[in-house]
Amino acid sequence: MRSEDVRRYQSNLRDELDGAALYTAIAAAESDRVRKDVFLQLAQAERSHAGLWREKLAAADIKEAPYAPSFRTRVLAKLAQYFGTGFVMPTLAATEYADRNKYASQSDAKSIAAEERGHAAVVRELAKVPNSGAVTAADIARAEPWHRAGSGNNLRAAVLGANDGLVSNFCLVMGVAGAGADNKAILLTGLAGLIAGACSMALGEWLSVTNARELAATQIAKEAEEIEQTPEAEQNELALIYQAKGFEKAAAERVAGELMRNKEAALDTLAREELGIDPTELGGNPLSAAAASFALFSTGAIFPVAAFFLLHGVHAIVGSVVASAAALSGIGLLTSLFNGRRPWFSVARQVLFGCAAAGITYGVGAALGITLS
Repeated sequence: MRSEDVRRYQSNLRDELDGAALYTAIAAAESDRVRKDVFLQLAQAERSHAGLWREKLAAADIKEAPYAPSFRTRVLAKLAQYFGTGFVMPTLAATEYADRNKYASQSDAKSIAAEERGHAAVVRELAKVPNSGAVTAADIARAEPWHRAGSGNNLRAAVLGANDGLVSNFCLVMGVAGAGADNKAILLTGLAGLIAGACSMALGEWLSVTNARELAATQIAKEAEEIEQTPEAEQNELALIYQAKGFEKAAAERVAGELMRNKEAALDTLAREELGIDPTELGGNPLSAAAASFALFSTGAIFPVAAFFLLHGVHAIVGSVVASAAALSGIGLLTSLFNGRRPWFSVARQVLFGCAAAGITYGVGAALGITLS
């Protein structure tokens, strides 16, 4: 047996065991009985797939290595435990979708390739409908691509928000340091960059969410006016929407007629289905969104500055680089949770590009410092 086949079997085995461990952990965190059962079935299927690769390794007389869950598996399991399964489902769905064809090119995995594609579809549906019980209009709206793009992924947004603060302030501090500024000037510049950037991010987020809410409220008010003035036309719109979703014409007209008997229900459904707006959220809370943006940006931006509180000169610059590189490594580890890459790859890429950007600004600052002096 070729060595590359052995490595492939070992990698596939680890992936399947990670999948089984993760689905088991998510099942333990899931309160809905039906969804819990689905997660347990997925875990059992992953264990069954792992058995295929165990058999192939055994046939090659290769001893199976002791298994320990990967970093990604452990972190997602903890996040599901503390924040609920809905918090990690978008990340899990994206990863499963990206890996849906991972066995397509492996001729010795045809027996499980179709099941892997099926798992991706199941997980995507679970991510669309996070609540227990019957499927509601809100669930249908969340399933639409234009609505999902607005809700986003909380974990992804948090990581990228901190990354913005870290990289931008790291570059700013290095640019000023390269220009030959003294310790006090660098510290003041870094803190000013932190506050200015955090305020800018918070204001931008507040304006974005506020404008989205105002637009949504205006659209819903217009829809309510149309329901009052032209109910037949709105009922026809509802029927067409459900026909587009696959309902037979008679069934779609019957559902639309039932909904139009209750104007509030009709407005709620039309807002979600026609406008892609959740009337209970209207795009979120602008103050909480602004506060979150401020906090996340500040969290990342403090790392390049911290060393200048304690150190001076070259030692402070080196300390800033080390602290920033460590923070970039942490962000790289977290991004590996939702980009499907190996942790080491995400860490290396994050550190490489972040330090390269800071190095460029340091060089530009040094050139400008010489020119201006």
